[in-house]
Amino acid sequence: MIGVTFWLHQTFHAALVDELYAAARPSGYDLVLSGTTADRPVAEAVESLQHERCGAMILISPDITRNRLARLRGHLPTVVVGSDVKARGVDLVRADDDLGMDLLVRHLVELGHERIAFVDGGDAVMSGSRRTGYERAMAAHGLTDGIDLVGGYPTEDAGVRAAHELVARPRRRRPTAVLMHNDMAAVGMLLTLRGLGVDVPGEMSVAGYDDTRIAGLATIALTTVSQDPRTLATESLGRAVARIEGSAADPRPLVVAPRLVVRSTTGPSPRGR
Repeated sequence: MIGVTFWLHQTFHAALVDELYAAARPSGYDLVLSGTTADRPVAEAVESLQHERCGAMILISPDITRNRLARLRGHLPTVVVGSDVKARGVDLVRADDDLGMDLLVRHLVELGHERIAFVDGGDAVMSGSRRTGYERAMAAHGLTDGIDLVGGYPTEDAGVRAAHELVARPRRRRPTAVLMHNDMAAVGMLLTLRGLGVDVPGEMSVAGYDDTRIAGLATIALTTVSQDPRTLATESLGRAVARIEGSAADPRPLVVAPRLVVRSTTGPSPRGR
């Protein structure tokens, strides 16, 4: 068996678990899940898996330090997916967030946007990576002076709060486009803007990150970035199996190219503003 930890309240993690089951089916291995919550940290979820006598563990975007991860590797072969935390002997599989943010910024620049804000993920896993990717992409397009960072978190409530913060600004200081740390926050932003009478995308474009199931609903139709969960799952499962069976495994991190998914929440920058 292969143990898997995941954050119960993140829809992208659920998508990865779904793909992990599909990847595990032909391999002969089964999965044992151990969820994390605000009151159940990764250490507790991992301890539960160790009691299950798993042959390896896959940690989905774990909130864990490098030292703790290194100690964990001493007990079981470990694969980290969807995070940039590294430790010797731990396999790492993740999407290229620099490229993902560049795809979003480039898309909006091509639509004529210059005032592009980014609502970050606070202290959540990969928040720093996406924030840096946004800043690099803005600089690459000559928009350094337009960098507009807004504090947030990967939840719908954080998107709601950020929407109220942006709408409270004078019109001339509002962004014409907003990038969100993930789809969950983007949905909170989108529904709140609509409730406040802001035309999306006529007055303000909104884009998320992860391409979760809700992003594709007809009533949401969110422009976002897909991290290619099928590839992330297949590669992380393959590395876990290789470690269990003693096969040769590439020790280098595997970085998967993301894909831009354009829907109806982004459009041309409003003129005359």
